[in-house]
Amino acid sequence: MLSNSLVELDRAHLVHPVASYRGHEKAGVRVLRSGQGARVTDASGHEMVDGFAGLWCVNAGYGQNSIVEAATRQMQELPYATGYFSLGSEPAIRLAAELAERAPGDLNHVYFTLGGSDAVDSTIRFIRYYYHCLGKPEKDQFISVANGYHGSSTVGAGLTALPLFHAGFGLPFDWQHKIPSHYSYRNPVGTDPQAIIYASVGALRAKVAELGAERVAAFYVEPIQGSGGVLVPPDGWVKAMRETCRELDILFIADEVITGFGRTGPLFACTTEDVVPDLMTTAKGLTSGYVPMGAVFLSDKVYNTIADGAGAAAIGHGYTYSAHPVSAAVGLECLRLYENGLLDNGVRAGQRLMAGLHALADHPLVGEVRGRGMLAAIELVTDKANKTPLPASSEPARRIFDRAWDNGLVIRAFANGILGYAPPLCCTDDDIDRIVDCTRTTLDQTLEDPDVRAAMKG
Repeated sequence: MLSNSLVELDRAHLVHPVASYRGHEKAGVRVLRSGQGARVTDASGHEMVDGFAGLWCVNAGYGQNSIVEAATRQMQELPYATGYFSLGSEPAIRLAAELAERAPGDLNHVYFTLGGSDAVDSTIRFIRYYYHCLGKPEKDQFISVANGYHGSSTVGAGLTALPLFHAGFGLPFDWQHKIPSHYSYRNPVGTDPQAIIYASVGALRAKVAELGAERVAAFYVEPIQGSGGVLVPPDGWVKAMRETCRELDILFIADEVITGFGRTGPLFACTTEDVVPDLMTTAKGLTSGYVPMGAVFLSDKVYNTIADGAGAAAIGHGYTYSAHPVSAAVGLECLRLYENGLLDNGVRAGQRLMAGLHALADHPLVGEVRGRGMLAAIELVTDKANKTPLPASSEPARRIFDRAWDNGLVIRAFANGILGYAPPLCCTDDDIDRIVDCTRTTLDQTLEDPDVRAAMKG
């Protein structure tokens, strides 16, 4: 009865993110009741491996008592402290220092937000202010990459290059521009890594020339494109784009909201290619999703330009919950857990995950397996030679998610037939093996779908 009443209350009152409101009302909510390690249990008692760590975010796994205890202690001692009026709290100060110490290069200054979307939004404000301080307010054009995701705020959703986040919202704005993705599986230049890098560098140069170098402010990238389908760039791509931005006098922003905090192996993915961005955004794994928090890292150059340009004047950007002491206390404990074994376990588990998924490559529906560390995807096709996507009539997002759920696995099922994986770093061998086994079962069931079989015969 309790579960049924929750479904009805949800239908009547709770607005869900990125959902068909009418579709959700019809289907009803799935209520999660508890979680432990890499597993979650719904209200009916059905246990699943959470192969997506909530929303790419529960990196430390569920039920980490030390995180709960850190939050409890801070709530008892000082549940809130504003960062306004030059006030602060010990956890926020220490977390900023710990993060700056570990961040690439001279990213020594940290501005805390509530999550990834407002972290990206904050970078846009900082960048505009930076160029005003330099006496170059005309540098107001921003470039991102097709298939990229940079949040769902009013301006961040314009940098996001997924049509769903633009339709009906009047986006992108006319100062937001895109270049093609490196998407190697479906790249017009083919799959050769150097050809893809050459094409992307050329596309960025061409876009800057089109807009005018004196107008372009910044270029945004994810080290691996997450919501666009877990698109992994060729080795050297991120570094090449960073060096091109340096040459063209454009700020380079690394969006590590998904890839940060061990998701791809190291604490920050851009360190894999020794890339030091001008600004970097993080969230999700920062607090392992236990409480909301994001962060913007600013280089010495950007921070000092803003600070010197403003002089004695206050810089008019702030949030009530910036540097929240409870979130900061959780962040500190998450950082401790990552460095006391979780990062290492994530590397081992990631190797097992990628090996297990690659073992599915011969399945009739599998077009490509890709990923790095605990971030992976399988792209499904009905024709491997022609890379034909699953037909829309097969409703891959809904049907595959439902089948995986029933089989004991939570994954991200994209509308174009891509399966996304981002399990907690605490996964055991048994957890990883169950992810792979449930995936195989789900693929076999999908292969029997009449829509899919018809498409394969066609």
